[in-house]
Amino acid sequence: MTKINQNNSIHQKNIVVIGNGMVGQRFCEKLVARDQTQQYKITTFCEEPRAAYDRVGLTSFFAHRDAEKLMLAKMDWYQSHQITLHIGDRANRINRKKQIVYSDKGVEIGYDALVLATGSYPFVPKIDGIHKAGVFIYRTIEDLERIIAYGAKVKRATVIGGGLLGLEAAKAVYDLQLQTDIVECAPRLMPRQIDDAGSSILVRQIEALGVAVHLNKMAEEILGNGAVEGIRFQDGSVLNTDMIIVSAGICPRDDLAREAGLNVGTRGGIMVNDQLQTDDPAIYAIGETVLHRGIVYGLVAPGYVMAETLATNLTGGDALFTGTDLSAKLKLMGVDVACFGQYEIGPDQSKPLTWEDPFEGKYKKLLFSPDGTHLLGGMLVGDASDYGILSIMAKSSAPLSCKPFELIMGKSGGASLGGIESMPDDAQICSCNNVTKGAICKTIQEKKLTAVGQVKEATKAGTGCGGCMPLVTDLFKAEMKAAGVTVSNNLCEHFAYSRTELFAIIKTKGLKTFDEIITKHGKGMGCEICKPAVTSILASLWNEIISNPEHQTLQDTNDRFLANMQRGGLYSVIPRVAGGEITPDKLIALGETAKAFGLYSKITGGQRIDLFGAQVQDLPDIWEKLVHAGFESGHAYGKALRTIKSCVGSSWCRYGVQDSVAFAVKLENRYKGIRAPHKVKSAVSGCIRECAEAQGKDFGLVATEHGYNLYVCGNGGAKPRHADLLAADIDEDTAIRYIDRFMMYYIMTADRLTRTSVWIENLEGGIAHLKEVIIEDKLGICAELEARLLFLVESYECEWTEVVNNPEKRKLFRQFVNTDENEQVIEVVLDREQPRPAYWPSEAVSLEQFKMLQGQFPIPTNQAPAQSSNWVKVGQVSDFPHNGGATIKYGKSQIAVFNFSTLDKWYACQQMCPHKKAFVLSRGVIGDVNGVPKVACPLHKKNFSLVSGECLTGGDYSVQTFPARVEGADVFLNLPATEVLDSMFATEIGCHLATSCETTPNLLPVV
Repeated sequence: MTKINQNNSIHQKNIVVIGNGMVGQRFCEKLVARDQTQQYKITTFCEEPRAAYDRVGLTSFFAHRDAEKLMLAKMDWYQSHQITLHIGDRANRINRKKQIVYSDKGVEIGYDALVLATGSYPFVPKIDGIHKAGVFIYRTIEDLERIIAYGAKVKRATVIGGGLLGLEAAKAVYDLQLQTDIVECAPRLMPRQIDDAGSSILVRQIEALGVAVHLNKMAEEILGNGAVEGIRFQDGSVLNTDMIIVSAGICPRDDLAREAGLNVGTRGGIMVNDQLQTDDPAIYAIGETVLHRGIVYGLVAPGYVMAETLATNLTGGDALFTGTDLSAKLKLMGVDVACFGQYEIGPDQSKPLTWEDPFEGKYKKLLFSPDGTHLLGGMLVGDASDYGILSIMAKSSAPLSCKPFELIMGKSGGASLGGIESMPDDAQICSCNNVTKGAICKTIQEKKLTAVGQVKEATKAGTGCGGCMPLVTDLFKAEMKAAGVTVSNNLCEHFAYSRTELFAIIKTKGLKTFDEIITKHGKGMGCEICKPAVTSILASLWNEIISNPEHQTLQDTNDRFLANMQRGGLYSVIPRVAGGEITPDKLIALGETAKAFGLYSKITGGQRIDLFGAQVQDLPDIWEKLVHAGFESGHAYGKALRTIKSCVGSSWCRYGVQDSVAFAVKLENRYKGIRAPHKVKSAVSGCIRECAEAQGKDFGLVATEHGYNLYVCGNGGAKPRHADLLAADIDEDTAIRYIDRFMMYYIMTADRLTRTSVWIENLEGGIAHLKEVIIEDKLGICAELEARLLFLVESYECEWTEVVNNPEKRKLFRQFVNTDENEQVIEVVLDREQPRPAYWPSEAVSLEQFKMLQGQFPIPTNQAPAQSSNWVKVGQVSDFPHNGGATIKYGKSQIAVFNFSTLDKWYACQQMCPHKKAFVLSRGVIGDVNGVPKVACPLHKKNFSLVSGECLTGGDYSVQTFPARVEGADVFLNLPATEVLDSMFATEIGCHLATSCETTPNLLPVV
């Protein structure tokens, strides 16, 4: 037996939390946040094999099958806050006299305060045969894994329970493509939340999905010889089924408290006072295990309030839990259902006002005080868009400012229910985290927040169920308006339009060039924001080769040079490998090319091969070899379709039900090269095991026995989002048709640099609206969406093939325009075991610059080239791109020269970015800020004035600029003598070495 003594400090008290569910975890979070003096050492027992997870979102596990996506905190969170977490260990006994908790694994731990957050257990009705094979409860991830495994072997499943949990379980079973039945003993669904009329609407909506609903049915016996074959009801009727999921309610888990002699209710629940204290002053209880004032709460929001109340009191506060309402907004089987306030209040204390639309499947019932001056509560089915404001009105003691019927029908003239500005500051906006309007407004003002995402992070509002986000957004907009801040969606200072508006203008007027667009609809010279955005629009509409002179310098360096820039100014080469399928000959060609050019090779996450370390001037030669071997551009550099991953599918896998590889190859070859507001990733999985991770992609397909399920708007990036199901069991042709529409609708309506996952979150109506547009053609635009996408497919040309075969375009990749010499860019790194000197450059330097650092030149103070300067011819006008930059070599130095063709002006500056010491500035996008000509470094977008050289985006950096002029066809720069400039730039790099890398073993040049 292991005995733990945690009294590490005489000042710390031991607090033990039994139960690491959602409420137990929330208590730990709140206690850590409030315990500024660290008076408590927290230990928590978690009976399940994993730490706290989102049980409210349990149904989503059927789609992504990834328990990590449900976790509420990573393990390092517990470690960083010095919380001892006993996973997979049940606390089985409490010795109240000695104040010790014992566990199944032999842990003994003393406590100063004990918190019982043991939650609840599923209610299982007493039915003959309930323990037969094929009967499951719906409560934990392990339960769901068993349901998934058994469901793969059967055709029909029945859910016993038509309440909130039952409908959640039914949705999960329905998503497994099983024939689904719902059995409820009451005369209506969700009998605790909605009335008969609301239930009738809900039943019709659910049955429209093909799910059978059986009301007033009491199960008497589970039929079957060892395994489930059916259910016999008390009325004698029989329902054939292969599998049963019991989700008929919960009971407080109070067994540990009972055994310890604590007071519990006659029907269960640990009895607590308003401080959440049991009859033992050292023991507290929170969550679904609690009986407070005769009520057991079965929702997470009241548990969160309890957790915060208790954390407040244990850290010196004085808070009371006096109860909370059971308001909830849910989407069950795809149907909005909400109840709020005193929705169960009787006719002796209220008057109802109801409205029903049987055609649209919507029902509203609002309960008012007898005189009609106060809203008391209500229920909404089919449309819960007014839930937020109605629930706040129901909590307010202020009289209504309108007539009762106007809360359903709207005020005359089409006015809404009322502005959020009129709500009192104590109005609760987020019930999950108990965040008021006043708290949100105060945080926005004090922290000067400028985005809704910042409000969520700072206040936690909207981070629970998310139902309050419309109100949070409205509050944010109201605060911005009150502060005189205009929330603009303009593209940048050069265009007073959003990307969506500009897309419509360009499409309607048939504009083809940036110069034409900014002349007619913008101002100034453009910048690194609007130029790539506009050229992306042009590519999405007209699909012209982006290396054409009128487009080339408008692109970020990646699109301009058709390769991803890496640190130090080198590039990566990623050919397309459609669907991940590749021949041995192509593998050999990639290997031979990598060896020939000294490239580092790596398998990417998108089932391709990445070749790193390419010099810009070598890119055409590298691609000549690859094009000859049959490769095409992989567009890894573009805001475009990247890859479509696939598993091996039915071709090789014994579980595969469709040929996922062939379909992935077909899709990738269809959508390759299509420009979008952001990168697009996809995958095709050959069965429900989801080896290609299709449900974490912008669009993905999962094979079923009947075709494919199409998921959209997923993202596995910095803020992962599980994709939404757009359509189920569709064939390949239908899938392509829907993807065509989806892609073009996204391209036409999303903001710049917006992934589909963010786009759908901001799209009014969300996935429901998207289904109406893509599948039902609600807007009547599907024919246009398909036609525009087909044009892009049919007009595709490989960009690298065009460059390789076009001598003029190959010239665009020259390192210097005034000489055929090249300087190899190398990275110099120290031996891993040796510290890097403070004076060593952080990034790459050229070979010539490296030689300069060996003490061959003195290190003078940085000086402007004034006294000894002279005008030097550096090339002809035709050597420099339209509205862009190129590099010239002068002695051992590199200088960036910029041709502002629209203004007929020229500028020049050092080629090396002072931020990362990389020779890249000529490859940046040029433009202006408030009329000042500037260049944006392609590495990290730092802007430098081409007049003064100062950094325009913050930071103690500057570049040396040089006068430039044109005489006839010749371009001249005013430059100092080469030796002066060379030594000056050696200083700029910031170091010199007395020995070379050849004689110093601790210095390793990396090409």
